[in-house]
Amino acid sequence: MEAEAISKLIDNIGEGFDDVVRLILQSKGRVVITGIGKSANIANKIVATLNSTGTPALFMHAADAIHGDLGNVQDNDVVICISKSGNSPEIKALVPLVKNLGNPLVALVGNLESTLAKDSAHILDTTVEKEACPHNLAPTTSTAAQLAMGDALAIALMESRGFTARDFASYHPGGSLGKKLYTTVGSLIERSPRVTVDTPLAQVLVEISKGRLGATAVLKNEELVGIITDGDLRRLLEKGRTSNETTAGDMMSVNPKTMDTDRLAVAAFELMESNSITQIIITEEGSYSGIVHLHDILKEGIF
Repeated sequence: MEAEAISKLIDNIGEGFDDVVRLILQSKGRVVITGIGKSANIANKIVATLNSTGTPALFMHAADAIHGDLGNVQDNDVVICISKSGNSPEIKALVPLVKNLGNPLVALVGNLESTLAKDSAHILDTTVEKEACPHNLAPTTSTAAQLAMGDALAIALMESRGFTARDFASYHPGGSLGKKLYTTVGSLIERSPRVTVDTPLAQVLVEISKGRLGATAVLKNEELVGIITDGDLRRLLEKGRTSNETTAGDMMSVNPKTMDTDRLAVAAFELMESNSITQIIITEEGSYSGIVHLHDILKEGIF
C-alpha cells in the first residue's frame, strides 16, 4: 500500500512543485520545516537531508512554535508545514502566525480542503487513500508519502544547484561515507618499492619483502615499465625459469594497472576488484609515486 501511494505521488508533481523549488532556490534564508506528531519526525529527516545536500534547513516543532519557538523564523526564511489532515489544533494556530510574519508558507499536506492547504501560498500534495495500518489509524502510508515528497524536493534542489559528489563530501567528512568521497589514493601511499629492469632476482625478492606490499614497480631510466608481484615470482619458480642471471626485466608483467594520485580510493578498490588484483601502481603526472595495496584501503575504513 505504501509503495502504491508513493507511485501515485508522481501525478502530483507539477507546476506547484516547480514553484516551491524555485522559491527555495531564490530565497536568501533557510527552509524552516514544522509539524506535529509523526509528521514532526518526518520533518526532522527532511531537514537533515536538505542540510546535507546544500540547502540550509531548520526543524521547528509546531507545538513549540506557538509557545515561543516561532522566533526561530527569520526574514527571508521559507516555512514548510507538514501535516496529513492540515487541521490539527497546533497547525491551525500556527498558520496565521507564520502568515503574519510575512514568510512564504508551503503546505506539504494530505488534505487539500484543510485550513493549512487553503491558507498556504504553495502546496505539495501528499494525499493518500488509506493508511497501511489495519485500522487506518497509525500514520504509515501518509508518512511514507511525506518522506518521498521531501526526498524529491531535496534532489530537485541538488540538481538545480549543481550540487556535486565533492560538495557532498564536504558536508560528510566523517565516517566511511565521507572517506569514500574524499580519500585519494595519493594520500594512502606509504611505500614505493622499486627496482630497475637490470636488478637481479635476489635483490627483487629483498625489495618486495622490504616494501611489504607483495609487489614492486620496475623502472627503466626512471620510467615505469612494469610490475613484479609475489604471484609472478611463484609462477616463475613453479616453471623452473630462475637462475643467477634472472633479472627484473625477465619476470615483470608489462602494462600494469595505474592510477593518478588525485583519484579516489574507492575507484582504486573497484579497479582492483574488477581485475582480481590486490595492488595498484600510483603515478603523478606520469611519474611513479608508489603502490597502494587493497589492505591500505580497507585499513582506512572506507569499506
